[in-house]
Amino acid sequence: MLILTRRVNETLMIGDDIAVTVVGINGNQVRLGVNAPKEVPVHREEIFNRIRQESADTEETRVREELAGRL
Repeated sequence: MLILTRRVNETLMIGDDIAVTVVGINGNQVRLGVNAPKEVPVHREEIFNRIRQESADTEETRVREELAGRL
């Protein structure tokens, strides 16, 4: 893991086209702004994990239904 120190209004670049800017700091909460191409999904980790789990659940249901149809 790369650990960086940034101040408000300072930006971190990821590759050529993703910019993460520190928008504000309030106590232990940091507000970040993310500029990324529309084709790059950007989610909070808990939302990302929920999407991934729902996708896995949907795939599992599809496979079960397909296998049940073969019986």
